[in-house]
Amino acid sequence: MAQDRNPRNGGNNRGGKPSNKPGNTRGKPTSSSRNSGKPTSRDGKPTSRDGKPTSGSRSGGGQRSGPGGQRSGPGQRSGPGQRSGPGSRSGAPRSGGRPSAPERTAEQKIYDGPPIPDDVSAKDLDKHARQELSGLPDKLADKVARHLVMAGTLLHTDPETAHKHALAARARAMRVGLVREATGETAYALGNWAEALAEFRAARRMTGRHIYAPMMADAERALGRPEKALEYDNPTTRAHLDEPGNTELSIVIAGARRDLGHLDAALHILETEPLHTTNRSDWVTRLRYAYADTLLATGNTQDAITWFHRTAGTDTHHTTDVHDRLKQLEN
Repeated sequence: MAQDRNPRNGGNNRGGKPSNKPGNTRGKPTSSSRNSGKPTSRDGKPTSRDGKPTSGSRSGGGQRSGPGGQRSGPGQRSGPGQRSGPGSRSGAPRSGGRPSAPERTAEQKIYDGPPIPDDVSAKDLDKHARQELSGLPDKLADKVARHLVMAGTLLHTDPETAHKHALAARARAMRVGLVREATGETAYALGNWAEALAEFRAARRMTGRHIYAPMMADAERALGRPEKALEYDNPTTRAHLDEPGNTELSIVIAGARRDLGHLDAALHILETEPLHTTNRSDWVTRLRYAYADTLLATGNTQDAITWFHRTAGTDTHHTTDVHDRLKQLEN
């Protein structure tokens, strides 16, 4: 969905809603879900063959009571919409207006999802992402794509609504890996760690992609399982990650080491990453912040201040609280 990955950094702090401040909060999740902004019948949501919700069976609608639809009494019929007495109909409002539609069930509301603005098009989704939806009927693929566009657009500003859009896509296309990926990312952004893990695991089974590893490891940390997080640091996973992905994973692994009290090991892991790169991407900011925070945890305050200043030099989007940290340390 979004273009950069952002699990929380190697800091020791937990809790609160996810943000993109590494070190003391969890970062914005991303992976390879590709929209402009990282499903159907098996989960029990009512759908028809073309993905549209069905209304369910009507209770007695259009049926007469008794064999052959016999009348139950003079001038009246049993069943909805039939006469219940002289001059009146059961269920019809006295004002002559149409009866209101029954309220949607919880599952139907998930299927419906939040409204999508008319100017949001399926073409706003990356073409490679649209290809992953090509196995769906055209109208269904269009609806799913538009929900994914909204999920990506709102991921960092309104993760709760973004997650509802992802769930609506999931209700329609549960077997599409891209959709499960988007659901995992939005769940991660909300701090729903167990749900995020489940969705990422499903996406990995369907797509074979390892790009979710940093967020999966971070979710394990958040669930109080740092040992599980360390299992993602393996040659197979590393080989499938690009430089930003490997750096993000190292940040999380260093954090897991800190959780276990292994400060020197955490520092060593971060020092193997490109701390001195001239790249100014957000993942560089997160790496430097994690390194400065770990230096501080080891008692090396002066070096920590130096690296917090270097972090500030690349944090042009104010994705961390580095300026507040510097004020605390220098005053």
